[in-house]
Amino acid sequence: MNIKLNYSAILCLLSLVVGISCTDLLTEKPASYYATANFFTNPANANMAIIGIYDVMSKLDSYGEKEMYMPCSDDNYTMASPMVNDNDRRNITFYWVVPQNNFLITLWTNKYLGINRANFAISNIQKMPGYLGSDSTILRKYEGEARFLRAVMSYDLVKYWGDVPYKTDPTSTVAQAYTGRVNRDSIYNQIVKDLTIAKLRLPWATSATTPEHATSGAARAMLMRVLLSRAGYSLKIDGNLTRPDDATRTAYFNAIVAEGDTFLLNGYHNLYPSYYGFFKNNSAGIASSSESIYEVAFYSATGSSEDSGFWGTSIGPATDVNSPYGRANSFFRAIPEWDAWYDSTDPRRYTNICKYSINAKGDSVSTSNKALWYPGKWRRQWMLGKAKDPNNTDVNFCLLRYADVLLMYAEALNELGRTTDAITALNLIRARAKIALLKSDFSNYTVIYKAPKVKNLSYIQDADNQGKFRTALYWERGFELCYEGTRKYDLIRWGILYEALINTTTAAFTTDYPPKINFIKGKHELFPIPQREMYVNVSLNHINNPGYN
Repeated sequence: MNIKLNYSAILCLLSLVVGISCTDLLTEKPASYYATANFFTNPANANMAIIGIYDVMSKLDSYGEKEMYMPCSDDNYTMASPMVNDNDRRNITFYWVVPQNNFLITLWTNKYLGINRANFAISNIQKMPGYLGSDSTILRKYEGEARFLRAVMSYDLVKYWGDVPYKTDPTSTVAQAYTGRVNRDSIYNQIVKDLTIAKLRLPWATSATTPEHATSGAARAMLMRVLLSRAGYSLKIDGNLTRPDDATRTAYFNAIVAEGDTFLLNGYHNLYPSYYGFFKNNSAGIASSSESIYEVAFYSATGSSEDSGFWGTSIGPATDVNSPYGRANSFFRAIPEWDAWYDSTDPRRYTNICKYSINAKGDSVSTSNKALWYPGKWRRQWMLGKAKDPNNTDVNFCLLRYADVLLMYAEALNELGRTTDAITALNLIRARAKIALLKSDFSNYTVIYKAPKVKNLSYIQDADNQGKFRTALYWERGFELCYEGTRKYDLIRWGILYEALINTTTAAFTTDYPPKINFIKGKHELFPIPQREMYVNVSLNHINNPGYN
C-alpha cells in the first residue's frame, strides 16, 4: 500500500503546521477549511494527520534524494569524480561542506516540519474524547505512529547536527519557533521515551501488513539503533569525541539485548531466503515484510516529483536514457576494493557491487574500469513496467531491516561479554549468504577477517575474543548493510571514522580518495547548522558546530 495525501488533508496540515488559519489569508473560510479544534474529532481525521507526517519523509527533499548524500562518504562508497565545489551534494560527500550549503537548509527545514507535524498530531490526539474511550485502540495506534516518526526525525537531527533546538510542543507562532540548543542527551531521552511508548501502542507486523507503516518491530529496531548510537562516541560542542561511562553503556547494551530477545520471541521477522532476491524485489515494489521492518514509501501515479524518489536512478548502475528501463544518472560509486574482500561465492558481492551499465538497447555492458562500479542494491532494470519519468521512481527506501537487528543484537551481546551468543546471531547472516560460519573458538577468524583476505585493521584491537568479534562485526556490517545509511554512523560511534577513511585507498580515483584528503577529525563527524538558521535564530548565539565558525 502506498501513502498518499488527499487535498483536504493537505489544507488541514498546512494550517496546523504553519499555525495560520485561512482567515489570515481570505475574508471568508472556504468549505475545505479545518481548524485544529474541529479537525481532531474522529479517527479518520486523526489518520490524515498521521499521513501528513509520513508525507514529509516521502519527498525528494527528504529520504527521496537529499538524505542519500548525508551518510556518504565512508569506506564503502562515495560520489563519482570529479571532485568539484558545488555548494551542494558533492560538498557534502567530499567533506567540503559549509554552513551555506543548499542541501543542508532543505533537510534541516524538513526535519523540523515533520517533527512539528508529529507534535501537533500527538498533542491533539491525546485530547480527543475517544482517546480514553471507545476509540482508544486506534487513536493510541496513531499516536504510536506519530511518536515513531518523531523519533526517526529527531534521531536524524542529532545524528547530523548534535545539540540542536528541540521541543515537543506544537509551534504555532514565529516567536515559538526559535529556541536555543538542547543537549543531545535530553533529545535522546525523548526519543527513547517516544519509541518505548510506540512499541507498546503499535501492533507487530504480520503477512497482511505493509512495512510502509510503523509497527512494534519498527519502534523496537529503531530503539536498538538509537541506543547503540548513544552508547558510542559522538562529537560534542567543545570539539571532543566522547562516549558514556561503562555502567551507562552496559545499561544500553542490556536494553538492546532485551529488544533482540523480543524479536526472537515474537518470531515473525526473519531473513528473506535470498539477499539478492530481497533487493531485486525492493526495486520491483514487492515487499518482503518479514525482513523489511520499515520502509519510507514512494509512489506517484504520473511519475511526478511530489511523492517520488531517486532510488535506482541517482544510486544504482548507469542506464541509458533510451533504454527500455529509463535513465539512471548514477552519482555514486562503490569502493571497488571491497569486491575482493567478499567470499567469492557470497551473493552480497554481486548484489552490492555492480560492474556493468545498461545501454540504449537494454543490454548489460560489463566493465573492468573500477571507477565505473556502482552500488547495486537498487537498479532501474529491476523495476516493473515502463518508466513514468526519467529520474523519479517508486522504489521505497528500507530504513530498518531485520539483518540489522541481528547485527545490532550481536554487537550488544558481545559488549556484555556474551561473545558465543553474539557469534550465533552473526552466523545467521553468514548462513543466508551460504559462506563459512565463524567458529565459536575463533579458529577460522584469521582466514576470514585478516589479511590477505581483507585488510588488517590497526585501529581495532583483537588480542581477545571480544576484540576479534568487533573486527568481525566491522566487516560483516560493511558486507551486509553497505549504502543503507548506517556505515558512516557505525564508524562514528565506534570512534574510527577518520581512521577508516585514512585506511581507504582505491583505484576508482586518479588521485587519492577525496574524503580521506578533506576529512578533519573533530569537525566532520557533524554537519554545520545552516547559515540561514544562524542568522534568524539569535538563541544560537552565533555559535556553530566545531570547526564551522
